[in-house]
Amino acid sequence: MSAGVLMQPDRTLLVARRPAGKAMAGLWELPGGKIEVGETPEEALVRELREEIAVTVHPAKASPLTFASHAYDNFHLVMPVFLVRDWDGEPTPREGQELKFVAPGDLHDLDAPEADLPLFDFIRDFDKAGGFA
Repeated sequence: MSAGVLMQPDRTLLVARRPAGKAMAGLWELPGGKIEVGETPEEALVRELREEIAVTVHPAKASPLTFASHAYDNFHLVMPVFLVRDWDGEPTPREGQELKFVAPGDLHDLDAPEADLPLFDFIRDFDKAGGFA
């Protein structure tokens, strides 16, 4: 898995609500997805963003930010997370998901997968410390 913090100039970031019929349906998460064999995490993020939300990101515009590590019942997730401030296109849901931009401090108002909760803490704290300025 690879995920992106797509941040607008006003420091709001994009979250996606998992659609009905998918695992963890209804939960909000950072956009991204599975890394395919032979892909780097950056390439996977670029592909997933194009496929899922119709935006184009150059791999060099995805800056490493942090990672998530979480043990679910049937697998252990290790997910690099990248900061993306520059993309082409308007985020448009292509897989039945809902999209919205939220402030870093409002992430915990959303129901989210367990693995994303520490990420939401990190993003909120990083923003409060001026890291996104």
